[in-house]
Amino acid sequence: MGLRIYTGEDDQSEEEETTPEENFLGQYIPLHYHCNMLQDKVRVGAFRDAIALRVEPGMHILELGGGTGILSYLAAKQGARVTCVERNPELVRCAKQLLKQNGMGDVVEVLNADARHFIPNEPVDVVVCEMLHVALLREKQLEVIEAFKSHYQNEVSQQLPKFLPEASILMVQPVEQSYDFAGYWAPVPLFQEPQQSIEGTAELGALTAYSTVFYDDHFSHQFHWRGELPIEQSGRLTGLRFVTQNAIAIDVSNQQSINWPNQCMVLPVEEPLQVVKGQSVRIEFRYSAGNSIETLTQSLQVSVVEQASSKTVQSRVAG
Repeated sequence: MGLRIYTGEDDQSEEEETTPEENFLGQYIPLHYHCNMLQDKVRVGAFRDAIALRVEPGMHILELGGGTGILSYLAAKQGARVTCVERNPELVRCAKQLLKQNGMGDVVEVLNADARHFIPNEPVDVVVCEMLHVALLREKQLEVIEAFKSHYQNEVSQQLPKFLPEASILMVQPVEQSYDFAGYWAPVPLFQEPQQSIEGTAELGALTAYSTVFYDDHFSHQFHWRGELPIEQSGRLTGLRFVTQNAIAIDVSNQQSINWPNQCMVLPVEEPLQVVKGQSVRIEFRYSAGNSIETLTQSLQVSVVEQASSKTVQSRVAG
């Protein structure tokens, strides 16, 4: 039986069971998390550059899930008129105050509303929506954008606005992950900064894309993937790393993309598997966008395919 880690998503007490769903992370993100987002220079810089590329003076910009209002502010700086929709009353008050302090109180209209049900009363040129979590878990990016598209085409116009981000690429990778914390072995889900070299993490194979979501196109909320990944480095397979690369804006004329990667997530396997360069790892998992991390954890199966004997050694992710 694998170690189960409390993430605030399951194992609720009686008090928590009676708490509205929106008060949990992924539904109703509290202010201090948004303060951390303000400090993410890569995130803010990517959206700043994408907004500068896509937004022109006189446009009407809609932000769904506006938080502290920084992305709406960046759009307003380009000369656009902005509607910012935020569900959390505390954040609505915060955004209004900060936008006023930054000279955009009359340019950005902040509305206290659920983005899943919001319908603008006039056409929109660009929609900004950043409800992104690695693997599109926990947060409601797909649900919100799908609902908006349906409402908009039924009530406003068949011509959809542009979306920022334009796409998300979901990837998985076999790794040898250390779970040694001062001599205490704890195979738990880990979050890492999206950088090439991470202490305690050794890449055993390349990143492999299992889904690409284009927000202006039809997309599925269901992810069911099975495939074999080549092992490029011998070692002990102790985890699977999930990586999500978001193309905030694709600049076709310059043949480049303005990207922002979410934090990476490593899920441990229950029994470490010895792998050799040249082998393949068979992986299968299924989950829906917005599900808990544990949903992915419980569905995931890992097999090492021994080519010489055609035997398969299986392991489930700890959960």
